[in-house]
Amino acid sequence: MPSRRAHANAEVSLKAPDRSPARTRRATPRARTRKVNPTPELAAEYYRRLRRAYPDAKCALNHRNAFELLVATILSAQCTDARVNMVTPALFAAYPDARALADADPADVEQHIKSTGFFRSKTKSLIGMARALVERHGGDVPASMDALTKLPGVGRKTANVILGNAFGRNEGIVVDTHVTRLANRLGLTTQHDPVKIESDLMALFPKRQWTMLSHLLIEHGRRVCIARTPKCPDCPLADLCPSSTV
Repeated sequence: MPSRRAHANAEVSLKAPDRSPARTRRATPRARTRKVNPTPELAAEYYRRLRRAYPDAKCALNHRNAFELLVATILSAQCTDARVNMVTPALFAAYPDARALADADPADVEQHIKSTGFFRSKTKSLIGMARALVERHGGDVPASMDALTKLPGVGRKTANVILGNAFGRNEGIVVDTHVTRLANRLGLTTQHDPVKIESDLMALFPKRQWTMLSHLLIEHGRRVCIARTPKCPDCPLADLCPSSTV
């Protein structure tokens, strides 16, 4: 139970916030405020260092073909890749292709994917996507941005994942929460809208690097530049990063 003194302090803080230096929070070092001009040269150095730090960076979703990757990517919305990888083996065994998934009982699909969250809406997207593949593309996953984004449950980010990792086509850059966070921290953009962030990154990095760039940023975001307390002392980009605390 809070003490009387704690209650008194809470009341005081509501009436007149204490702005004295002694009360300033120092738990986390402040980020530096120096500005960075996001030039292609800076982007190239970031890329070079990240490539050296994560030589094995790749898509974290387990898949054997474009259809499996499409299913896994739809499931990854609001869910970790690790959780998706736990669910997909049984799902792929039950529904190995678009035709099988198109004819699936929604209740059965829901049971397979329930632990990924939002399972009802994901089931609707998966079955709708599979039916569209069968009806429009003979059961095959199309290799174009326009055709992919016309499928139920498929937006530009998902399409970029498929094109880059299943077909080796750099049509755009996957912008997830990790990429959004790192692109801003590294001074590569000031935007928070995924489409605008993607546009800024595409202007800075050569097209041949677009798919790998997202893998590198995601890997770095998971290991070092984490959301709450980034490990700046361990970061290979610390001397260039405008948000570094070292």
